[in-house]
Amino acid sequence: MNTNATIAAKQVFNGYDWFIDHTIRIENGIVKSITPSTKPAEVDIVAPSFIDLQLYGAGGFLFSAYPTTNTLEVIHQHCLASGTAYFMPTLATNSNAVFKAGILAVKSYWESGGKGCLGLHVEGPWINPEKRGAHDLAFIHSPDLNEVKELLEVEPGVVKMITLAPEVCSQEVIQFLNQQGVVISAGHSAATYEQAMNGFSQGIKCVTHLFNAMSPLQHRAPGLVGATLHHKHVMASIIPDGYHVDWSVISIAHQVMGDRLFVITDAVTNANSGPYQHELRNDHYVANGVLSGSALNMLQAFNNLINKASLPLEAAMRLCTINPARALGMEKEIGCIEVGKPFQGILLNAKKESFYLTQQP
Repeated sequence: MNTNATIAAKQVFNGYDWFIDHTIRIENGIVKSITPSTKPAEVDIVAPSFIDLQLYGAGGFLFSAYPTTNTLEVIHQHCLASGTAYFMPTLATNSNAVFKAGILAVKSYWESGGKGCLGLHVEGPWINPEKRGAHDLAFIHSPDLNEVKELLEVEPGVVKMITLAPEVCSQEVIQFLNQQGVVISAGHSAATYEQAMNGFSQGIKCVTHLFNAMSPLQHRAPGLVGATLHHKHVMASIIPDGYHVDWSVISIAHQVMGDRLFVITDAVTNANSGPYQHELRNDHYVANGVLSGSALNMLQAFNNLINKASLPLEAAMRLCTINPARALGMEKEIGCIEVGKPFQGILLNAKKESFYLTQQP
């Protein structure tokens, strides 16, 4: 949008609070003021841009198949079209060569001035084969500390999040990842309740795609799901596409977890090479006959939370903005609109029961 603008909105969400009939003034890209409006509203809602911490590709470019700066720019443009300014490209269980190529691509993307990429999310291969889902069994294993160090040393600071199964990783590995500032997320795991809670106490801060590919909540075996719901601080991502999780379950999870829950798209794209050959089936993807990813974008996810999971507007907004920022410990930098900071927001109008992006001034 223009670096200088004045936007009058029916509602402004700054990441924490709502302001009715307020105007945002932006100068040189910086938010100068948020004040009561003196003119009619131009848009229904001004809100922080969406954040997607797990997607694998876009526009026919799966990042694991094409680990290049061009793929990252394709993903970035795809994200912007749905109001998503920040994204985390994700590599599922794969070879060391693919992980290295992905890390180098992110580093090169940053060095060339690429925008929006928060770092790399590595999902696997340190997961439980019993809960692998669509992940390639051939690459799944438990790591030793040297392997973990070698991965992070390819380009320090690029890998920001790792999904692993706590029951297949040593305390030494988890401690090292914490020391390096990597956000550890439990997923693709058959952990017992006790194993999961122990992992959380060791510093595992998140859970990946809650309910999918993990030990379920049962009345005599609470599993990873039960531990996640019961814990006071651990956060969890969830996929609101109607295939991965029933709408009522999303509502239940939010009632229990509140702001510990956040949205990811888990979006993939058509691919016909490599171990992950995703095929679109109606509005979801399969690989080798297994549900492998969504066809969501973040705007669709936001609308689904409201219209299908029956979440209030404020809750849906938080799950797509400030909550994923909190999961990364970046809530002071992204997912919010604050005076004195760069404006990275979206303008939304309502049409019937759904919201759509409006032309930004």
